[in-house]
Amino acid sequence: MSLARRDLAITLATLALILCWDIAGQDLAAARAFGSAQGFAWKQHWLTQRVLHDGGRWLGFIALAALIVNVWRPWWAGPTRSERWRWLGVTLLCLLVVPAIKQISPTSCPWDLREFGGVAEHVSHWRWAVADGGPGHCFPSGHAIAAFAFFSGWFMWRAHQPQAARWWLAAVLLAGALFGLAQLARGAHYPSHTLWSGWLCWAICVAAVPRQRKAKSAPAN
Repeated sequence: MSLARRDLAITLATLALILCWDIAGQDLAAARAFGSAQGFAWKQHWLTQRVLHDGGRWLGFIALAALIVNVWRPWWAGPTRSERWRWLGVTLLCLLVVPAIKQISPTSCPWDLREFGGVAEHVSHWRWAVADGGPGHCFPSGHAIAAFAFFSGWFMWRAHQPQAARWWLAAVLLAGALFGLAQLARGAHYPSHTLWSGWLCWAICVAAVPRQRKAKSAPAN
């Protein structure tokens, strides 16, 4: 299977899994595992707030700075400067697209729900025309892109430094999962918010992969 077909297969398969999660309606059940009428006990815990939220944000800044430095002083041999510029641009695009969607989303965070001490009612993030009575602007997860925006590193290095690329991808997935779990525990996001952030960043990267043009056949003599 070609890389392009594999990328498309992964993109479609993960989309199907996320849609299944949405259809199953398990977001609220997941939030109830951490929240109660008194709110979310982990909302201001040092591990979730200071380490995984604030620390995760700084980790994202450091990773972005590393990619900027990589344009002029590559960390690993292989990608050309134009490739390094491309994938830096893709990273920045991910960092812009997800927050832009979040700004127009009517979906409120779990900690805004009435059953967790807030004022909103739970409404699916797909019902854009229905207000939930809360402040909104919570879908998808903005914090998760501190990890998922850096899927770009996998696509940049996989053809040149496969082992380094695999380690990079594993680190991005692990960080994204930890950030998503922390935000769930704090009541800041549902699992679907994190999953959609990850999928959007992945899909943007897949769309940005250069397509090889088929060589023109030589004219018959």
